Amino acid sequence: MTRPSRPARVLAAALAAGSLLAVAACSGGSGDSGAAVVSPAAERSAASPTATAALTGPGAQAALITPADIEDNWQLATDAATWRNSMLVGKVDVAGFLTAKTDAADCQRLLDSLYSDTLLGRATGASGLRGFTSETARMLYQVGDYGSANLNATLGWLKTLPQKCNQFTATGKDGSKRTIQVVSAQVPNVGDARQALTVTVQGTSDGQPVTYVTDVAVLRIGASGAAVTNGALDAVDHDSTALAVQNGAQRLKDVLSGKTPAPMPSEFD
Repeated sequence: MTRPSRPARVLAAALAAGSLLAVAACSGGSGDSGAAVVSPAAERSAASPTATAALTGPGAQAALITPADIEDNWQLATDAATWRNSMLVGKVDVAGFLTAKTDAADCQRLLDSLYSDTLLGRATGASGLRGFTSETARMLYQVGDYGSANLNATLGWLKTLPQKCNQFTATGKDGSKRTIQVVSAQVPNVGDARQALTVTVQGTSDGQPVTYVTDVAVLRIGASGAAVTNGALDAVDHDSTALAVQNGAQRLKDVLSGKTPAPMPSEFD
């Protein structure tokens, strides 16, 4: 079922936020001859605390998004840690990769990590996850300390997938074939770095044709990262993905800065 999309201006505002910040950061040009000279030591002391801040257990929980952060009719789920989607189970057809068979391993890693919810790997510190459901859609939001080097490696890997895994086939456990397409996606320009994809899987389930679409987004702030997987039958609500990234980045930034994010709605206290 295709879910109605929220007005485009909401998503546009979220996507524009990072660009506005970037413009503001560049507005103090060299024409300001009265600007004070800042020593390297002072610059280091004024740097964002996220460079060294680490999540605590309570901090990781506070950094998780809430239903209010993604709007619409999303409901908090209680069994998100056990979610698995059989449409993401499959053995990649290596023979389909004519001159770049090593790319098949990256495509297999993508399917496996989406199925097992291990897109970010193993956290080196505190972590947390929260799930949401809405009609035929499910969203999983994960946050934790993974190390900046590991997160950058993951982001770099994701960036290569639209080319390496643009379209490929995989065979499910029941022997049925799935066609998978991977394309780049756009999310708000927030955090220190971010990357997003949309993955479409076409195949069969119980003998019936099925199309499963999922948005995949990862962001990094310092050594901490967050991942959003938002999947649904036939079509995915990209606006909810954008809001999860936008508001999730703000919550994580607040926590790493020693602030308390906005509380969850009272019904979820």
